[in-house]
Amino acid sequence: MDGLPKRKSNRLPQFDYGTVGAYFITICSRDKAKVFGRVVGGGVLDAPRTLPSPHGKIVIAQIESMTNFYPGLQIEKFVLMPNHIHLIVAVTQSPTGASRTPPPTTVRANQSIPAFVSTLKRMTNRAADTQLWQRGYYDHIIRDQLDYDTIWRYIDENPAKWHLDRFYIPEGEKHP
Repeated sequence: MDGLPKRKSNRLPQFDYGTVGAYFITICSRDKAKVFGRVVGGGVLDAPRTLPSPHGKIVIAQIESMTNFYPGLQIEKFVLMPNHIHLIVAVTQSPTGASRTPPPTTVRANQSIPAFVSTLKRMTNRAADTQLWQRGYYDHIIRDQLDYDTIWRYIDENPAKWHLDRFYIPEGEKHP
């Protein structure tokens, strides 16, 4: 064990990811496999969008139910792509401002971004009966309204720009 390299955290050191604010999150599928669906559309009357696969439908359903587990978080925007998801998640209630009454057993006490991502991955893996996600995820603390608006547009436009996306893999090819 001593000879193994130490995995570096992507999180901002000393930052409390339970702090009220908005966060941009990207989570990739395991080996960047296109397991969540495919981008369709692109015509004048048919805007590009992701047609979800069965695994993609599981991810969407789980994202939409996450506020049942994390009432202090709000998913403000998300897009499912063939091999990743982007989300804007807002922490709307700081754990320090929470009631002294213990939460019901169905509610998570830790209303933080890492806890949210961990639960999302665990529950979708369980529902799909397979390992869907790569280890780790990308996060960005949204700093101001301009940053928020830029990320919102990026999420909106992601299916139309799929072929330019850094996670894009042409049909029939595997990611290096």
